[in-house]
Amino acid sequence: MEAGVRLSAGVSKWDIRTKIWDYMEANNLADFPRPVHHRIPNFKGASHAASRLPGLQEFKTAKTVKINPDAPQKTARFLTLEARKTLLVPTPRLRTGLFNKIVPPPGATKEILRICATSQGVKDYSVPIGLDAKVQVDLVVVGSVAVSEKGWRIGKGEGFADMEYAMMVSMGAIAEDTPIVTIVHDCQVVDIAEELLDDHDLTVDYILTPTRTIKTGCKRPKPRGIIWHKISYEILERIPILKNLRYREKQAGKDVILKDEHPDFPNARKPADSDENAKTGNTKLQTESASAQIGHRHVGNDSLSTKSETHGALTTVYVGNIPPGTRVSELKSALREFHASSLRLSWQGAQGRAFLDYTDKMTAESVVSSLKGLNLRGQTLRVEMAKNQRNKGQVEINGQRNKYE
Repeated sequence: MEAGVRLSAGVSKWDIRTKIWDYMEANNLADFPRPVHHRIPNFKGASHAASRLPGLQEFKTAKTVKINPDAPQKTARFLTLEARKTLLVPTPRLRTGLFNKIVPPPGATKEILRICATSQGVKDYSVPIGLDAKVQVDLVVVGSVAVSEKGWRIGKGEGFADMEYAMMVSMGAIAEDTPIVTIVHDCQVVDIAEELLDDHDLTVDYILTPTRTIKTGCKRPKPRGIIWHKISYEILERIPILKNLRYREKQAGKDVILKDEHPDFPNARKPADSDENAKTGNTKLQTESASAQIGHRHVGNDSLSTKSETHGALTTVYVGNIPPGTRVSELKSALREFHASSLRLSWQGAQGRAFLDYTDKMTAESVVSSLKGLNLRGQTLRVEMAKNQRNKGQVEINGQRNKYE
């Protein structure tokens, strides 16, 4: 441990983060981006620390490795690709999904692999991995702000690494004994009181620094999935794929009562009223989603007495691959679960598709993101923006005009 990082008794997680960030800045221990505050520090010597990764037996035997997109893990991502292993990188802040699988071009040189390991490479050489993917992760590499030799870990405070792990557990992508590695500067290894850890906090099995490889021997149980009563509506709306996972677990009969619904939570909402009450959430996305919940119409059976209301500048979402025999009520129910009810719904079940109208493009795009991987009757739906938006009552899907007014 760096002698300069001194922690007094009774410090909080935030106190520890601030101490580490301040120390690294004061001693010029980090590269771009600076300052390191509120970040996973891109510490000097990160590449040397990551070079210890291939020496771990767990890395040698791993076929699929999940590594965070933070800058100090860039070399770890390169070494994983160089070893011809499957590399999974979480999508930034989980906005558009869970993982991206990095797929280097055939015959990629080391130079190309290094590009693939960067944030730009993730954009240019990756394919999304959905909740239905039968992926098995053999090793996980995460960033940290602070970590103890016992394996207690503190991130930057947003909880994404913990959330990613819990989601992988829920989708069956990792086992309880899947090893967790973190790569940090020596000054980030400090004494952390176990009392600071909560049951959702991720612990680590190995710590790699520029000077040491530390096997923690941590026996504290890791999270066993999403702890829904600690998830608020605000978090649910910020992470669309989380809503998808909650819907699946609810369908499987699991307890998915949110923090805001829990009886011990002040002014708790009733689960049965959650869809309606979710419209009063605090985030921008909740407001946008709520604006789409002013009603939904099943064109073909419903009266078109309000047809004039839908002639504004609407944005249309296409839903395809709907299983045969699915009823429109099943789709409407799923839309309500995701707070994505449309202003107007055009149902074409016989063709396995439907069209959803929303008041603006931003709302429609957030709905598409929320519904990615949506599963009805064991079949994953295809959800995307309609290629040609409303033009004299028509949209175009796969080159074919579809009239639905």
